[in-house]
Amino acid sequence: MLPIQLAKRICYTIIAVIGLPVNLVAIVILSRGKCGLSTCTTRYLVAMATADLLVVITDVILWRISWYYFPGSFLDITPVCSIIAILPCAAADCSVWFTVTFTFDRFVAICCQKLKTKYCTGRTAAVVLATTGILLCSKNIPLYFTLEPGEIIDNVPWDCYTIPGYYIEPGWVGFDWFDTVLTPLLPFAVILLLNALTVRHILLASRVRKRLRGESKEENGSDPEMESRRKSVILLFTISSSFILLWLGYVIDFLYYSIAGINPDDYNDSLSTFQQVGYILQSLSCCTNTFIYGVTQSKFREQLKSAVKYPVTSIRQLINKQNN
Repeated sequence: MLPIQLAKRICYTIIAVIGLPVNLVAIVILSRGKCGLSTCTTRYLVAMATADLLVVITDVILWRISWYYFPGSFLDITPVCSIIAILPCAAADCSVWFTVTFTFDRFVAICCQKLKTKYCTGRTAAVVLATTGILLCSKNIPLYFTLEPGEIIDNVPWDCYTIPGYYIEPGWVGFDWFDTVLTPLLPFAVILLLNALTVRHILLASRVRKRLRGESKEENGSDPEMESRRKSVILLFTISSSFILLWLGYVIDFLYYSIAGINPDDYNDSLSTFQQVGYILQSLSCCTNTFIYGVTQSKFREQLKSAVKYPVTSIRQLINKQNN
């Protein structure tokens, strides 16, 4: 096995082993609603964790590493692998745009007090997430027709290869641009803009509140409202920064082959390695949010500790009960 193939196998296996449990843990803990977060925030975070879990299952396990562990299985039949090829795209789109909707929700909550009471509700979050998910899944249906079999054995088509015209035919080139602009170029721009506006609002609001509270620049009086905003912003910015950094390699690769007019299948070893690293980092982004919650949210850490201790405590209680 080539070094790059071995490295990919190891990296994707590690991502699968880590991504499955951490996202499941995040879904369970957040769904209980005991992390001190609002209902709408909880729904966005649960949706993000669910989308990340689907990315791990469809992209990393079914698409990336199944070839290493189950070569020549029914997963490689063209109609099956064509469907499998669509699912990771839809899951990744949902993961990215759920991050955008969460960012917008926090922007409204912090910067638009009049709109906050109407928009930042659990019902609105459910409608936004459902609508976003349906539209993004529908958008990926044309990808099914961009794949063709590599070979036909006993009238059964095997493997999935991108049709040659995908990178040269105007219609497919336009769809590729639309697909990548929608995810992740537009989310990049929207998240950066919303975060910039949020920071600006917080700085202005902080100055006003200090004046109203009669604090001088040297004093550090406690302010529950600003402390709450600070925690919310830390969570928001950490998630946004992680998303942008881990998707950056994918964006650079897309811009390069689009502007240079190169088919990625014709990449030399260096460019191919860079592309694969970008794919690995993109997949890694589906594992980071749970760690971010653990670092930035004290109540999430408490719930996580309780979840870890629960099996041990239950076994100990069962043993004590039997002894008595």
